Amino acid sequence: MVATLPDSVDAKNKFEDLSGVDITKYENPYDALIEASRQLTQFIVLIITYIQAQIQARYETHRVTRNAQQKAKIIAPDFEDLLIDPILKKLEDPSIEPGFMDPRNCLVFWARPPGHIRDLVGRAQQELRKVAPHLWLMPLQNLHLTALELCHSLTFPETEAIVSSLGSPAYTEMTDYTLTHRARLIKPTLSYDTAAIALSFLPAAGKEEDNFTYHHLRRDLFSIAKRAGVQVDSRYVVPSSHITIGRFLGQGDHDSIEKRKAWMEKIEEVNVWLEKEFWPSNGEDEEGFEWVVGMEKGLDFRQGTLWYGGGETIRLGKGF
Repeated sequence: MVATLPDSVDAKNKFEDLSGVDITKYENPYDALIEASRQLTQFIVLIITYIQAQIQARYETHRVTRNAQQKAKIIAPDFEDLLIDPILKKLEDPSIEPGFMDPRNCLVFWARPPGHIRDLVGRAQQELRKVAPHLWLMPLQNLHLTALELCHSLTFPETEAIVSSLGSPAYTEMTDYTLTHRARLIKPTLSYDTAAIALSFLPAAGKEEDNFTYHHLRRDLFSIAKRAGVQVDSRYVVPSSHITIGRFLGQGDHDSIEKRKAWMEKIEEVNVWLEKEFWPSNGEDEEGFEWVVGMEKGLDFRQGTLWYGGGETIRLGKGF
């Protein structure tokens, strides 16, 4: 006589896949979820890549549009004068106002360009000097990219109070942030206006490591400062990543339309050279000449009269 087994509770319980995955399409049912996840991952990667490309495109649109606006202004027949920095002029020529000191104290987080970027700036500066011999050049050791400006044009005691409010834990995190959050900058180009000239870059896009862009770095630094209770007072938050390399001290190098056109031609000549030698070729991955923010040095938390690269370091982050 065959024994009758009692019904299993599980036999009466319906096990239905509620994940939304159709396993009937696969010989091995476990392949279904893996393939669905892979397809979702590919979709997410496409979205992230699109975000990277959009950030880069916005930065590029900003610098191309601004250069075009400034060129039109500089070579216009009715152009009046360049914007001469009176404070820099007094600092460079003490005879104008003996004993003058820059009263503007600032607090910033700077990214210091590594050696190969400083070398590139030096070459560009020498080319610019050929048509503007009186151009003030930023000393190479003073070059900086402002990742975040906390405040500007304050007294030293006022900046001291902000440092105290920010606190060591926050600014330590901020200065070391690029050690674990690396953003690539590529495609150097000279950008300019009627007051200064800079070497600008674009946030890289297209590679997995570009998920974290330079714009993300700026955002995160702002968030950390706000979380610490500091009111951030930046002069600009436009989509730009540039290092100022020169300023104007007088009108003489640009006091005719012929001189100003020669200035524009030299800038465009340098930009053609930069694109040819230091940009990725069409269709190539965006590799090669790059600046990974945090190379050699972490972020430099700087205080004082630092408009022209001076001031004092409160803390220098760890580089790689």
